[in-house]
Amino acid sequence: MTPRRAWRAAFFALALAGFAGFAAWALFGSVLLVVRSFVVTGTHLVPASEVLAVADVTPGTPLIRVNTGQVEARVATIRQVRSVQVTRSWPDRLVIAVRERTPALAVPAPGGGYDLVDADGVIVRWGATRPAGLPDYPATAPVASLRDDPDLLAAAAVLGELPARLRVAVESVTAPSPDQVTLRLSGGITIVWGGTDRAAEKSQELVVLMQTHARYYDVSAQGTLMTK
Repeated sequence: MTPRRAWRAAFFALALAGFAGFAAWALFGSVLLVVRSFVVTGTHLVPASEVLAVADVTPGTPLIRVNTGQVEARVATIRQVRSVQVTRSWPDRLVIAVRERTPALAVPAPGGGYDLVDADGVIVRWGATRPAGLPDYPATAPVASLRDDPDLLAAAAVLGELPARLRVAVESVTAPSPDQVTLRLSGGITIVWGGTDRAAEKSQELVVLMQTHARYYDVSAQGTLMTK
């Protein structure tokens, strides 16, 4: 290698090392790339201030040092939060995107009013009255055990499988067992749905059966269609 080429190689090596050093300093040791602001999205039930308090990220922390997985785990402990994603937005912002739980059933509360429960059996919030469009579920289990109640989980799953135009007409759901879900619609119509299996097939059967304008439909058993 000629002296000129050797000098050029040494120059580029030093420049690269200097750039790497500056980048490491900027990421880990300087005040250039630290957390200065937060953005919280997707919150309606939970105040953004509560999300930030639980996230527990100190302003001024180097953005690269923020463990997004740990922040997500902390925010996920909030009861109304179904899922959360935390991302770094360079140069100085932390974004916390929250997906809140959505009530699926209204369960009469022991002290009055209704506990609004999501499809996982989690009480999202309490309401003095049953919200319009939210079916009543007369649970027999204590409220504290709803999250492990297979009957409620089956009822919520069936509601999630219904066509939207049918779901909005449901006034109440009962489930003596996970394979005996029964829906009661406005106008006094009863649908014996059964278990959570064959959802698409049952929906198609109902479309045909409801053309008879009966008040009772049974699609619980495969090959057995019944109206009254």
